[in-house]
Amino acid sequence: MKVRIKYLIILVSLTLLFSCKTAKETQVEMLNISVSDKTNSNDFSITFYKGENYNHPTFVLWIESLSGEYIKTLYITKSYASGIFGHELVGDSIWKKNPGPSLQPAALPYWTHKKGLINGEFLIPTPEHPFIDAYTGATPNKDFELKSSSNLDSKYRILLEVNQTWDWNQYWTNSKYPESKAYSHSAQPSLIYSVEINNNQKTYYMNPIGYGSPTGSDGELYTDLSTLTSVKDIYKMIKIEKLNN
Repeated sequence: MKVRIKYLIILVSLTLLFSCKTAKETQVEMLNISVSDKTNSNDFSITFYKGENYNHPTFVLWIESLSGEYIKTLYITKSYASGIFGHELVGDSIWKKNPGPSLQPAALPYWTHKKGLINGEFLIPTPEHPFIDAYTGATPNKDFELKSSSNLDSKYRILLEVNQTWDWNQYWTNSKYPESKAYSHSAQPSLIYSVEINNNQKTYYMNPIGYGSPTGSDGELYTDLSTLTSVKDIYKMIKIEKLNN
């Protein structure tokens, strides 16, 4: 009897130790990013959970009205906002090992057209004309939580556009748009998520609503998602929680 009790005590102790270690490791894996300015407190958080196909994607998060009018960008990966990527593109197909300028029209075309011109003239961010009206940073390499504020009293939408280079599938092959160099760098087009934020609930989940131009030639929203595969697994879940509800 004493042997059984001793065995149970050891088993429970090991279980508790493992549980504490797991909880600690999970907490370490979460990266927290605050994008509010100094005069405003955070009123919502967005938690991104990596999917099986997450591999340093380019993405942008922004707010717009229910009628589709662009309001402001919350967060954008630094590479696209600055026009300087991890590998410099020379010509149409030569990639250098060092970071440098790279023009990628098909990376985030929906947001690019939504936000309008930079300095009243340029559509796509470049090193000479970067997009500076948002918080920028490197692509997180783990699950992360982003805290921000809308400064809006009415209902609004939060949108996300994400893209991952050279992400081919049986429909989006490398010969689909042979005349487009932008498509050859992008493969499957950008996936766009959206959710409406209101005062009736505290927790929301972002869902895909369409994809951007495969070649980056326009700012249309294409809603047939049946041909997209691995791009849907970049994120496993995107959860939004209101902090002051």
